[in-house]
Amino acid sequence: MDDHENAFKQAIKARRPQVGLWLALASGYTAELCGGCGYDWYVIDCEHSPNTITTVVAQLQALKGCGGEPVVRIPVDDLGFLKQVTDAGCRTVLAPMVESADQARALAEAMCYPPQGRRGVGSSLARGSGFGADKTYLKTANERACLLVQVETVKGLEALEEICAVDGVDGVFIGTADLAADMGYLGQPVATPVQEAMLAAAKTIADAGLPVGALTSDTALAQSYLDAGLVFVAVGNDVSVLRAGLVSLRQSFAPS
Repeated sequence: MDDHENAFKQAIKARRPQVGLWLALASGYTAELCGGCGYDWYVIDCEHSPNTITTVVAQLQALKGCGGEPVVRIPVDDLGFLKQVTDAGCRTVLAPMVESADQARALAEAMCYPPQGRRGVGSSLARGSGFGADKTYLKTANERACLLVQVETVKGLEALEEICAVDGVDGVFIGTADLAADMGYLGQPVATPVQEAMLAAAKTIADAGLPVGALTSDTALAQSYLDAGLVFVAVGNDVSVLRAGLVSLRQSFAPS
């Protein structure tokens, strides 16, 4: 693969389904293990996991060459952290709790160098440029950049068409857990009204010409999302998979 291209960005643009995995253990060691399991994209979660820029870098290093795209979910509206992760070599960013076009526009501008955006230039110090070895980095970084905005509240759904119209937004991820809570169904992301709102939003996003993403650990639901035309779907996370495996193993043996 040409390192000057973001294969994940090209795949979702072409509507080729991409199956992903969430990484929440904040460990380069476990990220390396997961990276060998054949997923198309891996989300390094910095919103609900104890990640720092140092642990993110370790996971980006561990995932290098795995064949799947590392995606960093930044904390809400943290443009300073976004700058750090892009300099660290992350090309694809997932931004949570986006509720307006202005918010999406600020994120898009932070992702790209001028004139398209307002990203600060420190590439000679950055892992993203091979610490200055990649002399084409400044010219090609904007093409590699992929911004996924996460819409997960009623307010966000109400602004969905405006968010989708923002130049620099490459895909929209619908967060059903927070959407369920905002709709009065805390802990019930599969409740019928939540799923109806989610699928209606997915149609709005697709009609706007953008790929749609989601996360669920329910394999049947994940498949139904892909069948419904969602493009980038995460089907589980390292924490839950590890816990389920360990619980299952223990339950295979009679209590002592």
